[in-house]
Amino acid sequence: MNIGYDIERILNLLPHRYPFILVDRVLELEPGVKIRALKNVTINEPFFQGHFPDKPIMPGLLIVEGMVQAGGLLLVESLPVEIHRQVCFSGVDRARFRAPVIPGDQLIFEVEIVKQRSRVVKMSAYAFVDKKRVAEAKLMALIGG
Repeated sequence: MNIGYDIERILNLLPHRYPFILVDRVLELEPGVKIRALKNVTINEPFFQGHFPDKPIMPGLLIVEGMVQAGGLLLVESLPVEIHRQVCFSGVDRARFRAPVIPGDQLIFEVEIVKQRSRVVKMSAYAFVDKKRVAEAKLMALIGG
């Protein structure tokens, strides 16, 4: 189990950049199995200017995007280097949001591969704040062009 990916390594593996990189650190990673990653939520995030100025709440779709990025890191670290850039997010099902995420929270994304057939990978994804589940979704990705 690899531990301690910093932002530099994450930026080398994902194509996302500010303001759209939503994983700050990888806490645990077991290639082909699961990942735990962290996102520090701060008031200076650009989306808080409009969602909502008087009561800032992280948009649910960005929480899902953070889970997708964590899943992307899991997949690229589970596949041969020559096909890293051939991983594409293809679907989300059963997304549920259970509690608001606000500035000062630390989001922990947990993503686990549940099934892989040929080019299709299905994953279960969860987001936690203080060990309380705040969101969940089923994710799907395609491998290869």
